[in-house]
Amino acid sequence: MGRVNNETTSPSSTASSSITETVNGSHQFKITGYSRSKEIGIGKYIASDTFMVGGYAWAIYFYPVGKSEEDNATYVSLFIALASEGTDVRALFELTLLDQSGRERHKVHSHFNRALESGPYALKYRGSMWGYKRFFRRTLLETSDYLKDDCLSVHCSVGVVKSQTEGQKVYSIPIPPSDIGLQFGQLLESAKGTDVNFEVDGEVFSAHKLVLAARSPVFRAQLFGPMKDENTKGIQVEDVEAPVFKALLHFMYWDVLPDMEELTGLNSKWASTLMSQHLLAAADRYGMERLRLLCETSLCEDVAINTVATTLALAEQHHCIQLKSVCLKFVALPENLRAVMQTDGFQYLKESCPSVLTELLEYVARISEHSGVAIKHGNEVFVDGSDVNGRRVRQRLL
Repeated sequence: MGRVNNETTSPSSTASSSITETVNGSHQFKITGYSRSKEIGIGKYIASDTFMVGGYAWAIYFYPVGKSEEDNATYVSLFIALASEGTDVRALFELTLLDQSGRERHKVHSHFNRALESGPYALKYRGSMWGYKRFFRRTLLETSDYLKDDCLSVHCSVGVVKSQTEGQKVYSIPIPPSDIGLQFGQLLESAKGTDVNFEVDGEVFSAHKLVLAARSPVFRAQLFGPMKDENTKGIQVEDVEAPVFKALLHFMYWDVLPDMEELTGLNSKWASTLMSQHLLAAADRYGMERLRLLCETSLCEDVAINTVATTLALAEQHHCIQLKSVCLKFVALPENLRAVMQTDGFQYLKESCPSVLTELLEYVARISEHSGVAIKHGNEVFVDGSDVNGRRVRQRLL
């Protein structure tokens, strides 16, 4: 007769929890020279420095004569913008124009105290904004206590809402780091199975169409779109130098930046900076956002007298908000300004991005105000490249 097992198995029990928290931060933005700022025109903004909250970069945008043509410069506009990459970033906001009379009658627009059903505001992508096109009527602003000594002061609060689910782990399995970059890099180096060639400055680079299409929306359209290039034996690449295209391919396969010194054959900061500048432009052209941000970070770390002006022009042309801010701060320092203005790069900056000079003047004024240092006359060089007597100053590379 068989044995009956009367033992019962205890039911398994597991648990997990969802945690939602709001990471708060704030930034104060002082706008000096308000009356002069109105000259930039409708739809043009003055941006604050970027600041970090909840792992994302943010910036305040102030439009002195409004964001929309339809308002006919009746209002000033004020927005908070997502300045780094992100998808559906949920956040709460508060924009405050500070009363400078001491009576604390601030003008506050807050998102923090909204009803629960309206929820946090979701920003879909870098450059998404929250704020008001009609923040304040200009005629009222200019006779109010918010404007003092031709200055405005804006306070911005951001609360980034983050959710995550945590559960109990009942295992510990060591997982090696991904080596997909190594495998694809070896595929590029072996040249096995390549099916497209690019001619760049007389050099030929072989690659795999599927890899390029997966990494770049521009290559995907060029190689597989309705207007695809049929001549895959030798696609001509214009406006990109051969070492830059080589670096671009290296990143597409390896997913890391190449060794700039090895690539250029030069052991100098200047050569590495120059390569990073060209690679940033190429990354933007081919829609490779991660590479663009890596180049932006590298250029932020290597700001120097003889390259900062061209980097600043690059940042303006390719909408690199943080890089632009770093360059403006560097150039505006009294110990750097004169030397930077004597470089060939500064002449290029004046010709290609004249609007940046207005922002540079704002930084110089802000630093002078905070330090109490006035710009001296005599043989001092001004931002237009002339001395106080109106004589042109020769631009030279340091």
